[in-house]
Amino acid sequence: MLFQRIPHTTILCVGDVMLDYFVYGNVDRISPEAPVPVFHKAQQTRVLGGAGNVVRNLSGFSAKTIFLSVVGHDRESEMVEQLLSELPQTQFFLIKDVSRATTVKTRYIAHNQQLLRADHETTHHLSHEIKEDLKKTFENYLDEVDVVIFSDYGKGLFDRDLLTSLIQSARKRGKSVIVDPKGHDYTLYCGATVLTPNLKELSQASQKSLKTDDDIVKAARSLLEKCQVETMLVTRGERGMTLVDLQGMSEHIPTQALEVFDVSGAGDTVIAMFSAACAAKTPALQAAQFANVAAGIVVGKVGTAITTLEEMREKLLSTTKRASSAKILTLPNALEQIIAWKRRGLKIGFTNGCFDLLHPGHIALLAQSKAECDRLIVGLNSDASVKRLKGEERPVQNQEARSTVLSSLESVDMVVIFEEDTPSSLIQQLRPDVLIKGADYTLENVVGAREVASWGGHVVLANLIPNQSTTSTIQRMK
Repeated sequence: MLFQRIPHTTILCVGDVMLDYFVYGNVDRISPEAPVPVFHKAQQTRVLGGAGNVVRNLSGFSAKTIFLSVVGHDRESEMVEQLLSELPQTQFFLIKDVSRATTVKTRYIAHNQQLLRADHETTHHLSHEIKEDLKKTFENYLDEVDVVIFSDYGKGLFDRDLLTSLIQSARKRGKSVIVDPKGHDYTLYCGATVLTPNLKELSQASQKSLKTDDDIVKAARSLLEKCQVETMLVTRGERGMTLVDLQGMSEHIPTQALEVFDVSGAGDTVIAMFSAACAAKTPALQAAQFANVAAGIVVGKVGTAITTLEEMREKLLSTTKRASSAKILTLPNALEQIIAWKRRGLKIGFTNGCFDLLHPGHIALLAQSKAECDRLIVGLNSDASVKRLKGEERPVQNQEARSTVLSSLESVDMVVIFEEDTPSSLIQQLRPDVLIKGADYTLENVVGAREVASWGGHVVLANLIPNQSTTSTIQRMK
């Protein structure tokens, strides 16, 4: 599983590190000196920002990380070092440049609203000596890593010559290079494996207005061809993500966010999760889907937030539960879904039963049933129906529990509960293409067989596993 593989990966991240201050307070009046709010400071926090936030996310995902950056020779660089030293699974190498200031962004927040951001930074390019020092350190660690990240915040760390050298070195060693780009000229990143711009950045780089999905795909593919890059993952805010490659793939992934409080650092989370998944040998589309889930978590938090593997697990489990419950339909909703499936030319299968205390025989029946169709519907006897058929002490599990268990199975696409003793009426309304029952029946005894045949369908008798029944299981438990 992906979450078990990520802690065994190693990622080399190079980028512009920053120190993010968040100053929280209150505003209750306007200054008499000028038409501006008077901010009453209550508390202040500091976290790593820029490429440092990518590293924070990688640490949260339990990936081993080697981080390279350039900072000033100042008090703020010492704070950056302290914060990096607190991150598990993280090595870092900060080159100190006396000619520059460590980048600091200070955000003032009152009543959950950002009022002002004040930046202190130096953005001139690196000297030849510092670039050589950075390249040497980069080369020393390449063989230890699975993936390389370049997190470009446009603060002077990267120029064309340095990027060309680093990308070529990584690709020659067989390493994937994933870049969070900046600016209008993506030829800076020629030869990279993946670019991860947001929609605004893609629009600027392509010099096009991107209003539709097709616009995004065309702009992305044009830049990929121009820059000799294999894949682009475009983050689109509330519209999710789009993954495009040069082989003709374009996938639009809807957002996972339920509520958005702050988008600060969401792009850092995306490139961190996507890179960690790629390092764990996950295909690009699946890696993008995991990155989308991670981004959906962090935008629901305030500030430059991160997420963890544990939060990811919980999110995916809750999504799975919602997906399972969505399979349990009333008859009217079931009929609508079947119409949609049949319009797509899908073959509809049907089987039924009480499915009380699910056992291997049930699983085998459902697996064989799904093999006979594209979409499998299970007709489930209601509690009242089971009681009439099996006796007053049954069912052991109520219909909500039984339908939930069935809907969690990959082989089951829909569950419909029926009140009658037999599914005859349900079958006539659903009109499946294939009806599946156990081989302990004969064709003449299968309820609904004649009706299914009348509209061109057929019946399949599935092989049963011997000595498997809920009744015998209950007897052994007494």
